[in-house]
Amino acid sequence: MMMRRWLIGLPLVACFAVLPAAGGADDAAVEPVPPPGFIALFNGKDLTGWKGLGHVDPAKYGALSPEKRKALDEKNRAAFIKHWRAEKGELVNDGKGPYATTTKDYGDFELWIEYKTVPKADSGIYLRGMPQVQIWDTTKEGGKWHHGADKGSGGLWNNQGKGHLPLVFADRPFGQWNLLKIKMVGDRVTVYLNDKLVVDDAALENYWNRKKPPYATGPIQLQTHGGEIRWRYIFLREIPREQQASPPQEPN
Repeated sequence: MMMRRWLIGLPLVACFAVLPAAGGADDAAVEPVPPPGFIALFNGKDLTGWKGLGHVDPAKYGALSPEKRKALDEKNRAAFIKHWRAEKGELVNDGKGPYATTTKDYGDFELWIEYKTVPKADSGIYLRGMPQVQIWDTTKEGGKWHHGADKGSGGLWNNQGKGHLPLVFADRPFGQWNLLKIKMVGDRVTVYLNDKLVVDDAALENYWNRKKPPYATGPIQLQTHGGEIRWRYIFLREIPREQQASPPQEPN
């Protein structure tokens, strides 16, 4: 399959001029500088712009009374601060606590994000509050080959149809950074992991209600599930709704 430049919005050479290559050596803490058209969701210094929220249907969360929502947010806030921290330009979770959740909701977007995890960990990225782009321990020792972990990360694991497992294995070894580039327009999701196409324009199924389409807007959530995971260079570009029908641009 041919690489599609429309996913990243810039030629690949321009991408790597602003975003360090995945798998490189750790950098000193620096303020993240997003590519043109993108914003930094994580400022590299603190938890501004994020809150704690667990595996919760956004529709049910939104339907809570203001009093109940405030109480839930306060409970999650204490656990969020306990289990998440900013460290040397990285957003770090110890494997416990609520998910890091953007305080803002998003519709159509491109998301670039790097992560590094450890053996036995299991994580993912919720799109508009819906699970999820999967992140695995892909080794046999991780104990999840029966769930498809041997096929690699990046798939829409909660899909029952297309996109459930990645098209190719693209994970880097433990200790190295992995780079995800995710585009979601309408219900369609395309994912590159370390510049390999792993999900090709698949419809994200609404895990919370499979009889309905995905929510039109919702937060980005970084899942926690049993092992330390580190995130950095979390950049997002919002895509205006009127652009969603633009045809993909193939490289020459």
